[in-house]
Amino acid sequence: MTTMLEPSLSAGVSASAGSPGSGDAFLEFRSVGQVFATRRGPFEALRDINLQVRQGEFLCVIGHSGCGKSTLLNMVSGFLQPTSGSVTLQGVPIDRPGPDRMVVFQNYSLLPWHTVWKNVELAVKAARPELSVAQRREVVEHHLDMVHLSDVHDRLPGQISGGMRQRVAIARALAVRPEVLVLDEPFGALDAITREELQEELLAIWREQQPTVLMITHDIDEALFLADRVVMMTNGPSATVGEILEVPFERPRNYEAIQSDPRYGRLRNQALDFLFRRYAHDDG
Repeated sequence: MTTMLEPSLSAGVSASAGSPGSGDAFLEFRSVGQVFATRRGPFEALRDINLQVRQGEFLCVIGHSGCGKSTLLNMVSGFLQPTSGSVTLQGVPIDRPGPDRMVVFQNYSLLPWHTVWKNVELAVKAARPELSVAQRREVVEHHLDMVHLSDVHDRLPGQISGGMRQRVAIARALAVRPEVLVLDEPFGALDAITREELQEELLAIWREQQPTVLMITHDIDEALFLADRVVMMTNGPSATVGEILEVPFERPRNYEAIQSDPRYGRLRNQALDFLFRRYAHDDG
């Protein structure tokens, strides 16, 4: 059985996710639960999720495998509806996928028979049919330039590196101009150098467009570098929001600068304590 944390008053830690219905939420989970039917009977994946996300906020969600992170993101994406409670965007329940919420997965999900250019163009054409051919071309050019891929626009996904393929996926998602960008461990399969480069690029694009971002990551350092807040999930089954770290570093951010800040070490230690002491994953 999941045990809720005692409210923490430590610096940098929010003891709650915000009062449901307070009116300042752009994206809101209100008393959300999720139960899946299995051959062994009902399985409660999530219990009583209450979380408010501000418009333009960058939110990272961390937790051990099986804590329901992907289930939360699938609800925002519209691929899954909660068993109980509600997930709303600007007060409207999310009940299906839509171009106002774009997803970037770890495995890129590009069309391998289309060029880099065409992968982005097809998404823009489907989501923004009001654009003229010239306007659509400008949008595609702009977003490929933002992720430094203009010189490989005519290549197929199989002809470019994994880091480049993820850049295409990010460009494609943002070219649609979504209100919410959902990132499901987008850099998990990349090497450390490429990962850091893409984190920097993602923040640069986010500063320009200011979509609301929900991102799953297993990397505490990545979460502290990218996020405004870090949501830490308790273990499943019956997972819920355990603690929320408020990340105080000003933007734009620099890795070296924030890692030398004493607050960084304190926040990192709080996250490590949560994940590996209070909610250590039992693999047995």
